[in-house]
Amino acid sequence: MLDAFTALTRGTRLVYTRGLRRYVFLPILVNLLVYAAMLAYVLTHFGGWLDSWMAMVPGWLDWLSWLIWPLFVVSLVLIVFFTFSLVTHLIAAPFYGFLAEKVETVATGRAPRDDRGLAKTALDALGREMVKLAYILPRMAVLFVIGWIPVLNLISPLLWLAFSAWIMAITYLDYPMDNNQVSFRDMRRRLSARWWPTLTYGGWVTLITWLPLANLFLLPGAVAASVLMWDRHYRPLAPVAGSSQAR
Repeated sequence: MLDAFTALTRGTRLVYTRGLRRYVFLPILVNLLVYAAMLAYVLTHFGGWLDSWMAMVPGWLDWLSWLIWPLFVVSLVLIVFFTFSLVTHLIAAPFYGFLAEKVETVATGRAPRDDRGLAKTALDALGREMVKLAYILPRMAVLFVIGWIPVLNLISPLLWLAFSAWIMAITYLDYPMDNNQVSFRDMRRRLSARWWPTLTYGGWVTLITWLPLANLFLLPGAVAASVLMWDRHYRPLAPVAGSSQAR
């Protein structure tokens, strides 16, 4: 059985082989520019955000400030990196969708069910990202609110970590599934049915996003790994009976 770490290792080697690496460098350049701009913005505002959060702590919890402050820092860092990931993936989605298509052809010997070409893949990928955002943002807002509720905010970092793993799995495993005409609802069902490979894969990808600069070169490998995971774990699952495969 293919595990997530092995898939990521194989996928990273695969995307830098001859014939595939030409599809990797443009999304790397795009991500580098976005990361530079967002990092400059965050470094400028991070202190003010943290001061505002600490000002919301009620007086009767002042004695716990030694614990609350680092938890707030961790929560804020998680939110910032999660937002980074959302923005960069939104911009890079057309490139990653096309990369997943090429990887599937090379790695499995068969093309995706829906070979739409570069232009159509790019447009559809942006539309699919909007669907993902509609799923992610309300749940992200709930976690953000929990981060402001006394006592409950103590578990906020753990909730963000679990949520990040799930969302990273959705983000990357959706590329090959979208290429194979799997609806977003059916995709989530398949991920839930294989919850352990899903969360371990998402957890590793989350860890990769935390590696400054290195993540720019490793994330294309995560796209290739998603194709390997799709082919081994999720493709054999039957679609939802009577479900529409509308994108």
